[in-house]
Amino acid sequence: MIFTQIFDMVDIGLVVLDADLKVTHWNRWMELRSEIPAEKIVGGPLFDFFPNLNNPKFIRSCKSVLNFGNFSFFSQKLHLYLFPFNPVSSFKSKFQHMQQYCTMGPLRDENNAIKNLYISVQDVSELVQYEQKLIEMNMKDGLTGAYNRRFLDVKLKEEFNRHRRYSRPLSLIMFDIDHFKKVNDTHGHQCGDHILKAVASKIASSIRNTDFLVRYGGEEFCCVLPETAFEAAALLAERFRASVADTEFVVKESTLRITISLGVSGLDKENSTPELLIKKADESLYEAKKTGRNKVVAHGISA
Repeated sequence: MIFTQIFDMVDIGLVVLDADLKVTHWNRWMELRSEIPAEKIVGGPLFDFFPNLNNPKFIRSCKSVLNFGNFSFFSQKLHLYLFPFNPVSSFKSKFQHMQQYCTMGPLRDENNAIKNLYISVQDVSELVQYEQKLIEMNMKDGLTGAYNRRFLDVKLKEEFNRHRRYSRPLSLIMFDIDHFKKVNDTHGHQCGDHILKAVASKIASSIRNTDFLVRYGGEEFCCVLPETAFEAAALLAERFRASVADTEFVVKESTLRITISLGVSGLDKENSTPELLIKKADESLYEAKKTGRNKVVAHGISA
């Protein structure tokens, strides 16, 4: 009686399976999150209700627990979840399913024989989301929401290695805001910050989920474009330029028109480097600014 009360009162999911992986106990927590009453699932195979668990890794873990008394741990960082439950409604989650930390272990009878195994399920969605927020804070620029230089150093190396391994195209657009110092001097730094955020937002909304916008420094940004040929990157840069030039930026009672200059580079040879990709884009950007601003200059990289 006391065991039953505790089993149903604890704030974690508890499931007990027999040697045939049929459910023998299903506590109140599991009932509420799964919307499956205990009387409906108890006595039946777990896989009838959760076919996603009918996979070699989960079955091996079960056999290891039942045959050898081992424990298994299913981390949210690796497995995300065992049971595909919806996030708790009172918690605004970015995840489609509840993120879980699960433990599996043996249950022994009075003769010390293993007859059952248990699975405990903890909801760690809030913890995982908090950890991801900390990671993003370490990788993103606080003002514009674009990625930062630290992220660029890591991501560009990853994409370059993929480029070399699979001979896939990789391009980079570097741009900055023309006469940005004049914006700050004339309208103030708050206005300058607004322009930075607005331009970053406009460019970010124009790229794919697989592309990466980075604040390179000050008013300078770059855009990493995996799987994008140099010619396509140059066309995209021109769309960036026209989009910004055609926009009226309203800051308090002022309406501003600004332009950006852009440099484009692309990798298509195995002996290129990430550093060369940035260097060529930077040189192209410098040429764009030197020769009139509000323009695109594009230079591919060859062996």
